[in-house]
Amino acid sequence: MIGIYLSGTGNSKHCVEKFVQLLDENGRTFPIENPQVIEEIKKETDIVVGYPTQFSNAPLMVRDFIRNNEALWRGKRIFCINTMGAFSGDGTGCTARLFKKYGAAVTGGLQIKMPDSVCDSKLLKKTQEANKQIVRQADEKIKLWANNVKSGKYPKEGLHFYDHIAGLFGQRLWFYKETLKYSNKLNISDACVGCGLCVNECPMDNLVQQSGGKPVPQGKCTMCYRCISHCPAQAITLLGNRVVEQTAYEKFCN
Repeated sequence: MIGIYLSGTGNSKHCVEKFVQLLDENGRTFPIENPQVIEEIKKETDIVVGYPTQFSNAPLMVRDFIRNNEALWRGKRIFCINTMGAFSGDGTGCTARLFKKYGAAVTGGLQIKMPDSVCDSKLLKKTQEANKQIVRQADEKIKLWANNVKSGKYPKEGLHFYDHIAGLFGQRLWFYKETLKYSNKLNISDACVGCGLCVNECPMDNLVQQSGGKPVPQGKCTMCYRCISHCPAQAITLLGNRVVEQTAYEKFCN
């Protein structure tokens, strides 16, 4: 078994790693931007796929990865995990439908609430202790379902028709344009110190470092918030106008 994931602030990475480890002590996990991931997928039949939910949809980078590698999925057994701050609808179903289209069997879906990762919005911000409690509850849910899967009982969260309707009318229709293309809204302010950390962090190679200056976005942001959560100068924003709180799984895991 292997796990593959897109993770900006570490939430999806943690959930996939923990789930795979509980199911298979020899299981390995890889970010989808890893150059080796295609070859690793070819070797395995059982694959756990994880990502954050964006406007009740899977990130475009994840959907493109599935579509661009459609020949990989025939005969694979896929388990979908999505992480969310509040509402997901059919977050797992958005990729499950694609996997089925390309010949995979979707064994289950698990939708896990994790601390909010949108650094430039106050909407879902919680206290440190509240976020730690969310992580503890997420870990318990992962343990519970890993044990159930070992017994042949798979969760189907986000995979039913009523989940599809909830996701469609709950958010996806209203915010369709937000996930139709890669974002060109990433903003880097003059507070940038030119350290280049964001260039190295970006899974899309969206940022190009200028000589002696700040990086320039190339209009292919996948909205993962990895660069925003790691910027030491808090110089990067996407949906909001200022960084409210930089969040990462590591802040809440102890």
